[in-house]
Amino acid sequence: MAVARTGPGAPATIAAVHTAQLGRARAGGGAVVLVATVQSLAILVLLHGIGRTAGEGSRAAVVSGAVLSVVAFIAWNLLAQRLAAVRAGGGLDYFGTLPVRPAAVVLGFCSCYATFAVPGIVLTAAAGTALFSLPATHLWVLVPAALTSGLTYSGLGALSGLGPSRPETAAITGQLGLTAVIFFGLIPPDSLPDGLAPFRAAVPSPTTSTRSRPP
Repeated sequence: MAVARTGPGAPATIAAVHTAQLGRARAGGGAVVLVATVQSLAILVLLHGIGRTAGEGSRAAVVSGAVLSVVAFIAWNLLAQRLAAVRAGGGLDYFGTLPVRPAAVVLGFCSCYATFAVPGIVLTAAAGTALFSLPATHLWVLVPAALTSGLTYSGLGALSGLGPSRPETAAITGQLGLTAVIFFGLIPPDSLPDGLAPFRAAVPSPTTSTRSRPP
């Protein structure tokens, strides 16, 4: 009688893929974290000149938007390109031969790149808080926002990487997603036209409901 082959459970698969991909990302991804962080810091410095006299709510919206841009750069843009490359290279076919659930493999990739964004999140949040003279006691608000955006953007990154038939399309999709996050995440809600409010509300942010105007 043949014995059915059973594979590891979903948590074990997610942990294994997460660990493997995190090690790969760390090997050559330090520069990526640096680029994502420097990009966000440059945006903060640029906006500081025109937004330092704004109300606290608007300044907090700018800082949280910069933090979310780090997450989007890595968990959406970079993940989309990585999954597209893995699929094009036949890596997903290899996972398909293993007794594991495809969804668990994708979740492993997502959790890896969401975690990979943590150093940039911390540096950007600390620098933005100091630059815009925000109270450090409110930094905890960025923790749930970072978790929510990490889950959201890594999921969108997976869809962007696995959906298009060509890796180039996945790269374009990731770049467009990053651009949208920067645009809607950095502009305070009251500065956007009413027609764009639903799109701004869809961006995970601790200041989405903030309704403060510059004095």
